[in-house]
Amino acid sequence: MDELFQRMRKRVLAHSAGVNTTTAIPDLSLGVLHKPLIPETAFSEPMVCIVLQGVKQVLVGDRMLRYDHSKCFASAVELPATGCVLEADADRPFIAAGLTLDPNTLSDLAQGIPFTPDTSASNGFGVANVSTELLEAFDSLLALLDRPKDICLLAAGRKREVLYELLRGEHGPMLRQSIRSETQPFAIRRVIRIMRERLDEPLSNDRLATYANMSVPTFYRQFKALTGSSPLQYLKLVRLHEARKKLAADASATRAAYAVGYESPSQFSREYLRMFGISPAQDAARMQARFPVLA
Repeated sequence: MDELFQRMRKRVLAHSAGVNTTTAIPDLSLGVLHKPLIPETAFSEPMVCIVLQGVKQVLVGDRMLRYDHSKCFASAVELPATGCVLEADADRPFIAAGLTLDPNTLSDLAQGIPFTPDTSASNGFGVANVSTELLEAFDSLLALLDRPKDICLLAAGRKREVLYELLRGEHGPMLRQSIRSETQPFAIRRVIRIMRERLDEPLSNDRLATYANMSVPTFYRQFKALTGSSPLQYLKLVRLHEARKKLAADASATRAAYAVGYESPSQFSREYLRMFGISPAQDAARMQARFPVLA
């Protein structure tokens, strides 16, 4: 596997422009860092991340996950996670590649894989051993970066190979649980979608549990197992991150607060400062100066 890792590292280094480089291949991102990254909290899409060199640490709720090139991280839901890179320098940079997971493709591929309900797979994220087959599929996808004219025709098929190997590997039970309509993880994913669509509405645990067709205690327990956060904590994080996007797009702090469901701008400001370490107005000015809105 050493030769395979070396080849993949060279491909990423040739096409990465920094910590989070989007590529010509939809859903594929690359990361290269030459110094450790301080902890940063963000929402991540359902995805798989493969570290090719260095060590990464991710905090999801109260679970701390650490992985290097022998492991890979995968999530079946959008996660509020705090990540940091622990090992990176000029001579030996941190190198990683990530792929956003398409639930529809996963569902299609899973039809051909026997499914056995697994109550131990209730988490919506985790770290597992990386297989040679998964690395080979990922390397085949990365190879298209050197053949941009072939991306349009070949990328979709090669991404399917990556997802197929994920379903066949140790992450498989978790991912299959999340896409089967009769499972509780699938119901939680539906509630998360409702949260995002109705951020400006009052959403209680009782109401959210009704959407999931579960009792409140069961819903609370399943939601926290899947996302690492309680439902209302998760909702608050979604609201704050969505508000931050609005601030970056030139909204005032008050407009952003009301748009994501806050009734009190002062409460919004307090929770924003606690979350991001900077007031909404200061953060808006900083982001708009860095990424000015073009007329």
